[in-house]
Amino acid sequence: MSSIFDYGLQKCAANYECLTPLSFLRRTADVYPGMTAIIYRNRQITYRQLLERSMAFAGFLDGLGLVRGDTVSVMLPNIPQMVELQFGAISGGRVLHAVNTRLDADAIRFQMEHAETKVLVFDSEYARVVATALAKMKNPPRLVEVHDVHASFPPSEINSAFSYERALESGASRSSLISPSDEWDAIAISYTSGTTGNPKGVVTHHRGAYLNAMANVIAWSMRAHPVYLWVLPLFHCNGWCFPWTVTLLGGTHVCLRKVDAEEIIRLTNVHGVSNFCAAPVVLSSLAECAREGLGFNGPVNILTAGAAPAPRVIEDVERLGAVVTQVYGLTETYASTVVSAWQAPWNVYPPDERFRLKSRAGIQYPACEALDVFGPNGEPVPRDGETIGEVVVRGNTVMRGYLKNPDATNEAFQGGWFHTGDLGVRDPDGYISIRDRSKDMINSGGEKMSSLEVEEVLLAHPAVFEAAVVAAPDPKWGEVPFAFVRLVDGAELSVDELVQHCSERMARYKIPKRVVFGPIERTATGKVQKFRLRELAKEWLATNAAA
Repeated sequence: MSSIFDYGLQKCAANYECLTPLSFLRRTADVYPGMTAIIYRNRQITYRQLLERSMAFAGFLDGLGLVRGDTVSVMLPNIPQMVELQFGAISGGRVLHAVNTRLDADAIRFQMEHAETKVLVFDSEYARVVATALAKMKNPPRLVEVHDVHASFPPSEINSAFSYERALESGASRSSLISPSDEWDAIAISYTSGTTGNPKGVVTHHRGAYLNAMANVIAWSMRAHPVYLWVLPLFHCNGWCFPWTVTLLGGTHVCLRKVDAEEIIRLTNVHGVSNFCAAPVVLSSLAECAREGLGFNGPVNILTAGAAPAPRVIEDVERLGAVVTQVYGLTETYASTVVSAWQAPWNVYPPDERFRLKSRAGIQYPACEALDVFGPNGEPVPRDGETIGEVVVRGNTVMRGYLKNPDATNEAFQGGWFHTGDLGVRDPDGYISIRDRSKDMINSGGEKMSSLEVEEVLLAHPAVFEAAVVAAPDPKWGEVPFAFVRLVDGAELSVDELVQHCSERMARYKIPKRVVFGPIERTATGKVQKFRLRELAKEWLATNAAA
C-alpha cells in the first residue's frame, strides 16, 4: 500500500550517495591536509600526500584498463604502500585482494587464479614465492614491485615487474578516486582457510566496510586523531577495517614492518601510540616484556581477537599500562562482530573475576544487527553459560557471499542468519563465550588453518598410514597443531623427518608443533574422535611439561 511519503520524495544526487570508505580519505584530506597520516621509520606522509598517492595509483589502474569488478592483489607487509592501496586499489569499483604474506606459492597461485587477479603489487621480500606462484599460471597478472629502502631485501630480478613509484608517476595525470556505482559493489575479497579442499573467497562490499569502520569508533570509544600502530597484519580482513577507521578520525598510521614486542613498546612510547590491534600471541610476547619490567609510558588501548587470551595474559599486559578489549569475528563479518564491552559495575570485582569477564567474546558489535547462539533445533539456547550452540549473526556487516560458490553461500545463510560454525554459550547477561570450532579449525597466533589440510600433507608421506590433527593449547601462540600419526606397519620415521616433509609442503605456522606416534582412537562407525584427541593432547602436554 502506498502512502503520502511515496510521492515526490525520491532519491536524487542531492540526498543520496553510496556509502564507501573512500569518502573518509576525501574528507580528512580536505579538512586536515597537513596533518601526518603515516609514519614509517624517518618518513612522514601528510593526508594531502596520502590522497594524491592513492589517486595516482587509481589513475595507474585506469591507464591499464582495469574496470569495475577487476581484482587487484596485494602482497605487502605493514608499510605505507599497504595503507595507500586500501584506497587506491578500490577506486572505480575495483576489488582489493590482500594476500597473506605467510602463504606458500600454491596457495597464492590458487587465490589469484580464483579471484582472476589483473594486477599484483608485491614487496621485494616475497619475490621468490611470487615468481614460483606465477610460473604455473596460464594468465599471470601485471606486476608492480614495492622496494622498501628501509628493509634489507634487494629489488627482484623479475623483469616484468613495474616499480610502484613509477606506477604512481604514470598515473598522476589521470588521478582519480571514484566511488562505486552501488554501495553493494564488492570492495574486497579475502580468503578463509578451507576445511576441505581449497579456501573460500569471502566477498565484502562498500556499505559493510563503511559501517564497520564507523562501528570500530563506537565499540572502542576511539578519540579524534588517534595514533594507531600497525601491529595487526593489514592482510587480515583489511586490518579489521581500521585503515578506514583511523583515516576517518584523522589519525596517524604508524607502520611496523615486522612484529617484535620490544619494538612495539618502543614505537608506542616514541610516537605516543593510543591504539593498536594484536592477536593473542602478540599479547603473550608483551606479557613477557611486562615480567622483564618494560612498559608503556602512557595508557594504550589494545584490541585482540582470535583464540581467547588467558585471563592471566590480559592481566600481565595491562600491567604494562594497557587496556585490553577482546573482540570476536570472522572474515565473513568484516572481522569484529562481537565485543567484550566493559561494564562500570565490574570495576569493583576482584582481579581474577575482572580478567575472566574480559576474556569472554562479548555482545554484538554496534553495526551487527543481531547476534545469537542457536541449538540444534534452530532456537536460541538458554542464557545459562553452559548450553552450547552455534553462534549466528545477521546484518549489514555480513559478507555478500563466497565467490563462485553458491552452495557454500546458501548453506552459510540458512534461515536468514550467517552461521559462523563456531560453538559458544551465552551467559545470563547476554555475553557469549566461544567454546569450540565446529569444523576443527586451528587458530595459531591469529592464523586460522584447517586440520584436514595439515592431515593431507602428513598422509602424503609414504611411511604414514593415517593422521589426525587437532588444536592444542600453547602459552605463546594460543593454539598449535598437534598431530597423532599411525605409521605403516614395519615403517620407521622420526619426528624430525616428518617435520622436514611438512616444511617442504606448507607454510611454517601450519607445521605440527608436536607429533605423537601410535594408534588413533575411533568411534564404532570408524570416525576419528577428535574431541578425545584434544583431551589426549592436553594430557600429553601436561605430562611432558611436568617431566
